Amino acid sequence: MNGASIREAFLEYFADRGHEIVPSSSAVPQADATLLFTNAGMVQFKDVFRGVESRPYRRAVTAQKVVRAGGKHNDLDNVGRTARHQTFFEMLGNFSFGDYFKEEAIRFAWELLTRVYRLDPVTLSATVHYQDEEAVALWRSVAGLPPERIVRLGDKDNFWSMGDTGPCGPCSEIVVDRGPERRCDAPECAIGKCDCDRWLEVWNLVFMQFDRDSAGAMTPLPRPSIDTGMGLERLATVLQRVDTNYETDLLRPIVDEVARISGVAYERGDGGFAHRVIADHSRSIAFLIADGVLPGNEGRGYVLRRILRRASRIGRHIGLIEPFLARTAGIVVEQMGEAYPELRSRRDFVASAIETEEARFGRTLETGLTLLTDLIARAKTIGVTELNGAEVFRLYDTYGFPRELTEEVAAESGFTVDLSGFDREMARQRATARAASRFAADASSDAAALAALELPATEFLGYEDLTADSVIVAIVRDGIAVDGLTEGEEGEVICPATPFYAEAGGQVGDTGTILSPGGRGEVRDTRRLIPGVIVHRVRVVEGSLGPGAQVVLRVDADRRAVIIAHHTATHLLHRALRDTLGTHVHQAGSLVAPERLRFDFTHTGPLSVDERDRVEIAVNEAIRANLTRTVTLTTYDEAVRQGAMALFGEKYGEVVRMVAFGDHSRELCGGTHVAATGEIGHVLLLTETSVASGVRRVEMVAAGAADAHVRRERERWERLARTVRSADVLGRVEALVREIDDLRRDIERARRENAVSSVDRILAAAQSVDGLKVVGARADGDAVAMRALGDLLRGRLGPSVVALGGIADGKATIVVLSSAQTRVHAGRIAEKLGAAVGGRGGGRPDNGQAGGPNVDGLEEALGKVPEIVRSQLVS
Repeated sequence: MNGASIREAFLEYFADRGHEIVPSSSAVPQADATLLFTNAGMVQFKDVFRGVESRPYRRAVTAQKVVRAGGKHNDLDNVGRTARHQTFFEMLGNFSFGDYFKEEAIRFAWELLTRVYRLDPVTLSATVHYQDEEAVALWRSVAGLPPERIVRLGDKDNFWSMGDTGPCGPCSEIVVDRGPERRCDAPECAIGKCDCDRWLEVWNLVFMQFDRDSAGAMTPLPRPSIDTGMGLERLATVLQRVDTNYETDLLRPIVDEVARISGVAYERGDGGFAHRVIADHSRSIAFLIADGVLPGNEGRGYVLRRILRRASRIGRHIGLIEPFLARTAGIVVEQMGEAYPELRSRRDFVASAIETEEARFGRTLETGLTLLTDLIARAKTIGVTELNGAEVFRLYDTYGFPRELTEEVAAESGFTVDLSGFDREMARQRATARAASRFAADASSDAAALAALELPATEFLGYEDLTADSVIVAIVRDGIAVDGLTEGEEGEVICPATPFYAEAGGQVGDTGTILSPGGRGEVRDTRRLIPGVIVHRVRVVEGSLGPGAQVVLRVDADRRAVIIAHHTATHLLHRALRDTLGTHVHQAGSLVAPERLRFDFTHTGPLSVDERDRVEIAVNEAIRANLTRTVTLTTYDEAVRQGAMALFGEKYGEVVRMVAFGDHSRELCGGTHVAATGEIGHVLLLTETSVASGVRRVEMVAAGAADAHVRRERERWERLARTVRSADVLGRVEALVREIDDLRRDIERARRENAVSSVDRILAAAQSVDGLKVVGARADGDAVAMRALGDLLRGRLGPSVVALGGIADGKATIVVLSSAQTRVHAGRIAEKLGAAVGGRGGGRPDNGQAGGPNVDGLEEALGKVPEIVRSQLVS
C-alpha cells in the first residue's frame, strides 16, 4: 500500500464505524498559547476533552499534520541520524468523546492492523500501564495476545496527561517486532529494555479516565474518552517492508530529487545524512509556510528559519551551493497537495518565501565567513588555538552564522571553539527572552479562577445593540472570585449577555460603562480569558458592584464607530491588495483599533508608489459605492464554495459567520462592521513596510481618524511654510537642499585641500626605524578620510607604517596602515594604540583601526608608534 492508500484506509475504516472525518487543523495551534506547533492529533480537540467545547459528533477520525521542532517535543537534532525521527509527520488518530472506551479502542486497533493492513498478529505486542489490569485483560480477550507479549511499564512510558491538572489516564502502545536481524547489542534486546529499530512503536492508545486536581488526586471521569495516534510514516515503513521512513513512498521521491540535483547517490548510512535532513525539512518548510508561518527572529518564525537554514547548510555537504529548497519543497506540494489542498493553493507563495530566505542565508554565509576569517586571523596573532565563545555567539546571534559551520571552518584552520562560552551566552539570551515573552505553560490566575466557576457561554448582543440590561454573575480579582468591587478597585466582571465586543480577530475589545443602582464602573477592556465567556475589565469609579446586581452595559459608541469603520476597511483592503498584487496575497495578521488599522499580508517585495496609489484608490471606490452589508450563518464548506475568504489556519466551528459587502467582498468574520461601506467616509494609506520575510504591513486610517490625520498634516504643512518663510514650501525646500549640497561640496573640497597641504608636514616628520619610514600624526576627518590620506602617504614613503589619529564626537579614532613589504602587523599596532586611548583596536596585517574615549591620550599614543614598530621588528 502506498502512503495515500494507507491514509485513506484508516479514515474509511473509522468512518464506517460512525466516526466523523475531521480535516487536519493547521500546524499552528489556534488559541493555544502552550504550543509552538500542533504536535499531536488531539490538539484541535483539547477543549472538547476538557468539556468547554461541544461538537455535533462524539466520534472523530483525522489525519493530522504534525510538527515537532520546538518546545517539549523537539526532534530537530535527531533528524537524519535515526531511521524514524522527523520534524514533520502525519498522525492518524481516532477519538471518542465520552462514547466508547477501552474495549472498542483495542478492538478497532487490532482489527485495522491485522485485517485491513494485514499485519501478522505474531509480530504485534502491546505495552500497558503496570496498574491497568483492565487493559491487560482486554488485550488477552479481544486480541488474543499471550502474557509474554503484554509488557507492563511505568508512568514515564504508559501514562498520559494533558497538563499538571485535568484529564489524564493510562495508555497502551502497539509495538511491531521487525525481526531479530534488526536487534541491537544490548544485553537484553526487548520492549522497554532498549530503543533499537527492532521494536517499532506504531500506535498509542490513550485512555482518558481520570481528572487530576492540583493536589495530584485523581478521580474517575464521568465520561471517559479515547485519544489515539499512529505515525503514518512509521506504519508505511512496516507495510512497505523498508528499513527507514525515508525509503517509503512518502519521503523517497524527495530523497531521489536531492540525489538528482546534487549528483550524490543516496546511502543508508552517513552518506545519506544530508538527503534525509533535506527530505524531512522540505516537508516542514512547505507545510509551515502554507499555514502562514514565515522565517523570522522569534517564536515559530525563528524555528522555521532554523529548519530552513539547517537544510540549506547541510545541502552544502553534498555540493548544493546554489538555492535548491524551493525545488525539493515543490516535490512535497506535488506529492501531498491532494490530501492537503492548502499546499497547492499557496504553491507559488511557498516557493517565493523559500527562495527569499535561502538567498538571504547565502548573503549571511558570505558576511559570516568574512567575519570568521578575521576572528581566526586575530586568534593567530595572539597565539591561541581556541576561538572565543562570546565572539562565536555574536556571529550566530547578530549575523545568523550557524555555530556548526563556525566549528567546521575553524577546524579546517586548526582551531577549536569555546563551546562552554558560547553556551553561556546562549543561556543568557534565552533567560532574557523568557523574561520578555514566552509561550505560557499555564493559564493566567484570573482565567483559572473563571474556569473553576464553570460559567455558561456569554450571549453577545453587540452586533445590533450598544446598550443592554444584564446582571453580574461573577467577579474575579487577582485570581480569586470575590463578592464585589468598591470604588477604586479593578477586576473582571462577567454577565450572561453583553453588547461589549471581546478582543478577537485583530479587533480590540470595547470600552464603555457599567451602571447599577449601587455603583458605576468604567469598562477598560473586554476579552475572552476562557472559551465562550466574555470578560469585562472594570474599574469602579463610584459606589460598588457585586454579583447579583442588575446593571446597564453601555458601549462607547463613538469609539466603536471608528473601530467598525477600520474593521470594514480591512475587508476592502484585503480585496484591493489581491486585485492589485495577485491572489497569492493572504491576510497574515491585523490590528483594528480606534486610531488606525494595521494589516499584515503575504507578499515578497515592497509596493511601488503606483501600487500603493491603486490600492488606496480601490478601497475608496468601494467606499463610495456604498455597498450594503449582509451577514449569513452557514457551514464552512458552503461559505468557501461561495467564495468567502477565510483566515488560513484560523479555527472555525461547524457554523461560520460570513460577512459580505455586495459582490465585492466576502469573508468569514466574527467582528463588527458598518451597515454600508459609505459610512467609512474615506481612507488614507499611511505606510507600507516589511515585518518579516515574505510579509508586508499596511497602516491605514479611516473615517474620523482619517479626518484627524488630514488636519494634523495640514497644520504641519502650514508650520513648515512659516519656518521656510514661503508659501511655495516645496520650491523653497528644494532650493535649501541645493544650497546645503553646494556647501557640503565646498567643505569637502576644503578638507581635501587641507589634507594635501598637510602631506608635506607629515612626510617631514616621518622617522626611520630599521629602514622603514614610520609616521604617527594627527589628521582631520573620519576613518575613511584618514585611510585615504594614509594610502597617499604610503605611496610617497615606500615601505612604511602610517598611523593617523583624529577626534570626532568626543572619541579618538586611529587608522594604521602597513606596506606589504614590511614585517609589521597593522592590526597589532592598532590593538596597542586602542589601549592607550582607553578602548580597543585590531585588524589585518595591512590595515588596522582603533578607538577609545580618552581623547587626551591621543597625542601620546601617536608618539609611541615608532617604539611599537621597533618592538615588532625585534620580536
